[in-house]
Amino acid sequence: MSDSVSDLIDRLHREAEQDRPTEETPDVGIVMGSDSDLEVMSTGGRRRGAYDAFVDELGFAEQTDYEEPPEERFTFETYVTSAHRTPDLMRAYAATAEDRGIEVIIAGAGGKSADLPNMTASIAYPLPVIGVPVQEKSVDSVIGMPTGAPLVAVDAGKSFNAALSAAQILARQHDPVRDRLVAYHEQLREDVGTVSRDLHDRGTDAFSSE
Repeated sequence: MSDSVSDLIDRLHREAEQDRPTEETPDVGIVMGSDSDLEVMSTGGRRRGAYDAFVDELGFAEQTDYEEPPEERFTFETYVTSAHRTPDLMRAYAATAEDRGIEVIIAGAGGKSADLPNMTASIAYPLPVIGVPVQEKSVDSVIGMPTGAPLVAVDAGKSFNAALSAAQILARQHDPVRDRLVAYHEQLREDVGTVSRDLHDRGTDAFSSE
C-alpha cells in the first residue's frame, strides 16, 4: 500500500471516530475515479458542474480541512477514490462517510467499467449516493444496479444536476437549503420569462442579432 493511500485511509478513520457536530462536517461528499474526471465532476468546463451549483448557486463552501470548517454552514468535500486502482481507499471512504457527517455522496466515473458509483453505493448503504456517468459510454455501467441495491443517477456529464439533487435531499431536513433551491428555481423561471418577452416584443431578427 502506498504511503499516500495509507495516510488517507487512516485520516478517514480518525475523522470518523471524532463524532464532530454535523454543523462542522461536510454535508456532501464528491468522489471521482480519476482527477481527469474533475472537469465534469466539479468545474464542468463547457458545462457547469457540481462545484458551480454548490458554490455559485446554493452558497455552499468546499471544506478542505475536517477539523477547521469554513464559516459557511453547508459544505462539501472532494476526493479521488478509484474503484480499480485504490479499492481500499474507496471502501474506507464509503464505509466512514456517515460517521464523518456526510449526508449524501455524489460519485462519478468514466469509461465502460464505471464501477465507483455502484460500489460506493453498496458500501455506504443506506446513505444515498447519486451517480454521475462521466461519459455517455459510462451510463449503462453506472445505472446497472440490481434490485435492492439502489443508486440514483443523472445523465452523462451532468454533475450540476447531481449537486441540485443532493441539495434536494438535504432540504428535507434543512430549511435554508430548501430556500436556496427555491430561489434558484425562481431565478431560472424569471430568466425564461425575460427571454420569452424580449423575443416576442422585439422579433426574431432583432433578438438574434445581439
